[in-house]
Amino acid sequence: MIEKIYIESSVIGAYHDERDDVVSSAQRYWTQIWWDKLKTNYNVVISQAVCEELSHPDYPNSQQALELIKDIHKVSIEDEIREIVHVYIQKKIMPQNPFGDALHLALASYHKCDYLLTWNCKHIANPNKFRQIRICNNSMGLYVPTLTTPNQMIGDYYD
Repeated sequence: MIEKIYIESSVIGAYHDERDDVVSSAQRYWTQIWWDKLKTNYNVVISQAVCEELSHPDYPNSQQALELIKDIHKVSIEDEIREIVHVYIQKKIMPQNPFGDALHLALASYHKCDYLLTWNCKHIANPNKFRQIRICNNSMGLYVPTLTTPNQMIGDYYD
């Protein structure tokens, strides 16, 4: 069975990131390897929230980012997801922006994605939050996706 992976905006944005600092360069490098070599190994999904974020006029390389995701399946945002977002924010698991990190986590959890792929290690792929997220999702009867970054998924490519 092919695993499902929800990709949030930071990964897509990193693909065409033109900044030359060490972190941005590394994220662009690992993102491009994962996207170009390994993406086809997964059932990749995004959401309309990702599309809206990438289409904002201030988003760097917006058109290139949107072109990169044009054929990727978009999961729906049901009313239940809004309730999940509210719980994440209420329990201080995610920041208070209901259209940001909490929404991406809720979508990946609700749609039973095996992975949530992100470069956001402050609020999403933060090991200090994994236990809280697991406990919260389990209490709501939700799937718990593995929260990871592209470079963490590349191991097999080099083995």
